[in-house]
Amino acid sequence: MTALGFLYPGHSAEDDYPRIEQLLGSDIRVDLVHTDVGVDAHRADALRADVLREMGSPERLEAGLRDLRLSGAEAVVWACTSGSFVHGWEGAHEQVRSLARAAGMPASSTSFAFVHALQEIEVRRIAVGATYPDDVTALFVDFLRTGGAEVTGVRSSGITAAAEAGAWGEAELFALARGADTPDAQALLLPDTALHTIAHIPALEKELGKPVLTANQVTVWEGLRLADRRVNAPELGALFTREPIVQV
Repeated sequence: MTALGFLYPGHSAEDDYPRIEQLLGSDIRVDLVHTDVGVDAHRADALRADVLREMGSPERLEAGLRDLRLSGAEAVVWACTSGSFVHGWEGAHEQVRSLARAAGMPASSTSFAFVHALQEIEVRRIAVGATYPDDVTALFVDFLRTGGAEVTGVRSSGITAAAEAGAWGEAELFALARGADTPDAQALLLPDTALHTIAHIPALEKELGKPVLTANQVTVWEGLRLADRRVNAPELGALFTREPIVQV
């Protein structure tokens, strides 16, 4: 049994995680601990007030670790994109280093999960469909570019609260994906962990004709990478088809 730990801010799309665990179809356990979010916002004024930075502060993440230690997790991922990339490339690295020291296990975040997933599928040219306001999306784009990506298209939706993104259905999700995609993009990224995406990845990839990377999807993949586990699970998208179907 491989146990993976995830620190998830608040309550929005956390039901994606038991769905992922089921689709993995292996001896993998996904343990989720909810962390305090304070003010639920992606707003520019929230950024100026350091709300997103505070959401991923060492104190809040370490509070969540107490429960994860009891789960026997082998690796932990901070399951929040905006709460990691808002610190910038170096700040996000320090965030996960601090998390690893506190947890006593390998650690990462959703922002780095996107960078590593792009390396896994050998893609550089990407489009980004974000629920965030423009200025928050721009910080994510800067983060990806620092990580080596070429961003060919960007679409922002101006959502200011995770609860609003969590209420989106299939129609809104597909409209965002279509609006963000560009012909020259090799993959599409949907970066919000508050957005329900897991049930729709195969259909999105079929419609767009390219890999689709979503926040909760890459977060769990990152946990598997940290635990040195490789799983073939086509229902989780092209990212999970890099390994042979036969598993040991």
